[in-house]
Amino acid sequence: MKLKIIIAALLLSVFLAACTSEDANEEALTNDSEMTDIKELVQDYSMGDVTGQTASITSKQLIVTENDESSETAYDLPDEEFFVSIAPYINETHPCEIHSLTGCQGELANKDFDVSIEDMEGNLVLEEKMNSESNGFIDLWLPRDKTYRVKITHDGKQVESEISTFENDGTCITTMQLI
Repeated sequence: MKLKIIIAALLLSVFLAACTSEDANEEALTNDSEMTDIKELVQDYSMGDVTGQTASITSKQLIVTENDESSETAYDLPDEEFFVSIAPYINETHPCEIHSLTGCQGELANKDFDVSIEDMEGNLVLEEKMNSESNGFIDLWLPRDKTYRVKITHDGKQVESEISTFENDGTCITTMQLI
């Protein structure tokens, strides 16, 4: 009798462990999928593909509000990545800390830029030709909790600056004047 109880307990333990492991794997897949969806949602708002709502993005959340302000929804951003949007400019800019994906407008819309980003240890994080969106911003997802050197070049003009991706840092960089 004791042997049957021990065997039953072992079988139940194996079954529960398998279910827990499967649930954990499913949860991890769901979280990865949700983060991909959040990034796509951020891109859709930034590109102006969503109407009837406004969206802003803090260091931790995407906040979506109905235009009639009847409801507001907050989506958590990835734990390991920080969203930052940079609007290089030549003549005109605006003060900004928290980026409005549906409201901020930079001077240089739909322009090509050479963008180079390295961390403070000199490791190259990004180096590519990028195009600003119709809102004049270059959207980036960078590793969190670091400071970076950013160099942007456009049409023979250049700007270099430091930005950081810590919890209370701004997501809207409008201070980078091309000279």
